[in-house]
Amino acid sequence: MTTALYFILIIASMMVVHELGHFVTAKRAGVKVFEFGIGFPPRLFAIKRGETEYSLNLLPIGAFVKMAGEEDPSEERSLAAKPMRTRFVVLAAGSAMNALLAVVLFSSAYMVPRDTLMGQVIIESVIPNSPADQAGLQSGDIVRQVNDRPVYNTGDLSSFIHLNMGAQTTIIARRGRSELTVKVVPRYNYPADQGPTGIVIGMSPNTTLVRQSKPVWEAIPLGFRNAMDTITITKNELVSSFVRGIAPQVAGPIGIYQMTYEVQKTDLLYLLDFAALLNISVAVFNMLPFPMLDGGRLVFVLIEWVRRGKRIPPEKEGLVHLVGLAVLLSLMFVISYYDITRILSS
Repeated sequence: MTTALYFILIIASMMVVHELGHFVTAKRAGVKVFEFGIGFPPRLFAIKRGETEYSLNLLPIGAFVKMAGEEDPSEERSLAAKPMRTRFVVLAAGSAMNALLAVVLFSSAYMVPRDTLMGQVIIESVIPNSPADQAGLQSGDIVRQVNDRPVYNTGDLSSFIHLNMGAQTTIIARRGRSELTVKVVPRYNYPADQGPTGIVIGMSPNTTLVRQSKPVWEAIPLGFRNAMDTITITKNELVSSFVRGIAPQVAGPIGIYQMTYEVQKTDLLYLLDFAALLNISVAVFNMLPFPMLDGGRLVFVLIEWVRRGKRIPPEKEGLVHLVGLAVLLSLMFVISYYDITRILSS
């Protein structure tokens, strides 16, 4: 029961914040909003304020905003009738709010005392002809910094490498009594058993657990940086999956529920990190240029801009989004099937 409550809180807050971004920007732009709903129907009750109904619905996972004419500019005060810049802001506001919530969650996590593993990260082996091998890294080297960011544990090093995929990365390591600086380009296209740089890493025996927290003036900048890093890593992983010709690692509601169960078994503090990661995932996913998603709708705005104000006919745009919805629902069923199969097999 506890897992179900955490799951509902995480998903509901994520979706409410997303739709709130659309709602607030639409209202400020003068778009007619018929309803702002928390949860999905059947409706429990609703209150009308002005022209907008605010409803609470039975199914607690989700939220929605019902606006006038998202594709049809002929409707009175419709979103489609607004200037391109306004539509761009309204459509992008949902993902922006998810990213902002991630910053809040990451910052809050930094302010709560937690045990952090601190020690030396050692390169245990280097794959021949890998980027690390070509750069001159060797087994036994101790990694100190990546692009001027200190490395305290294997999680730090792994994150920094995935953060800089495709870009020249400066690694400072210690070999014996000397220090060396090498340039490495973590690759997008790598064998599954090697990783972007081709190294196997581990911690030295003299590691310690340090309980630490940050004051608010340090936690907020760190939370913002963590959110930006996570967006970049998510983007890099999507690009890597495309380049390698493999399906990206995704999870549906069932998979997310299972992950919530696993996270809440360890430490409730990590639920903040987990919720932040989910918000980043939703922000990035919704901005993908796929029909029915916010990013897909933004593509039509950009096409209109390229064509100097000549827009795609509303009925054609609506048909594209309808097909996109059907594909997304099909993908959801497929992902849910694999989620169930993975859970049963483990």
